[in-house]
Amino acid sequence: MDLGTIIGIVLSFGLVVSAILTGSSLIIFVSVPSFLIVMGGTIGAALVNYPMGYVIGVIGVIKNTFFSSLDSPQDVIERFKDYANRARREGILSLEPLIKEIDDEYMRKGLQLTVDGLEPQTIQEILETEVSYLSERHATGADVVAVLGTLAPAMGMIGTVIGLVQMLQTMSDPSTIGPAMAVALLTTLYGAILANLVFNPMSGKLKARSKEEVLLREMIMEGILAISKGENPRIIEEKLNSFLPPKDRIVSD
Repeated sequence: MDLGTIIGIVLSFGLVVSAILTGSSLIIFVSVPSFLIVMGGTIGAALVNYPMGYVIGVIGVIKNTFFSSLDSPQDVIERFKDYANRARREGILSLEPLIKEIDDEYMRKGLQLTVDGLEPQTIQEILETEVSYLSERHATGADVVAVLGTLAPAMGMIGTVIGLVQMLQTMSDPSTIGPAMAVALLTTLYGAILANLVFNPMSGKLKARSKEEVLLREMIMEGILAISKGENPRIIEEKLNSFLPPKDRIVSD
């Protein structure tokens, strides 16, 4: 679980709610019409902007801001050191029994191609294609969330206009001015909160998470290619360490 996302959401919403409670009741900031205008309009406009599958899939995309299943780079380096040592001692075919135990599909596929005896260049082309399409899928998911962040404030402004029109139509009845003005202001508030506390930050987190995964995939690809070329485990370790900041690199005894 990504604690940063959890802490950020709890902190931002907690401070907003605390500020509201210091001056009034939270219930006056609840408006079903305002919520329907913002959420309904945002989702509807997103369906116009993207195919339905993209919008439905955004639920799974947003889940990635809360959870991460990536291995640490240090674990990847240690595993490749072990694979390289085994391959040098017992031959490349000795890795085949280990492949079934690997959870990472990308690493499992790359090692299987190596065991199958494909040329390093062919392996590189296949793995680079995987990374390229992975990056495109992640970019699309982040873009959908970013569009939601753009649409939510716009829907809030539309709700504000609706509320103002309703208020102006009933100026002769003072009792209707308050509810109409509440809808006008709360839709703007809802749109701003969804955009700036939910959708836009999540889009940024998805882009950062995508860069992390692409970097890890590139590290795995480098390790697989090095093993396919029969390189020394010490050389492989140095190559993979180069992907990391100096403070995070593994220092062998």
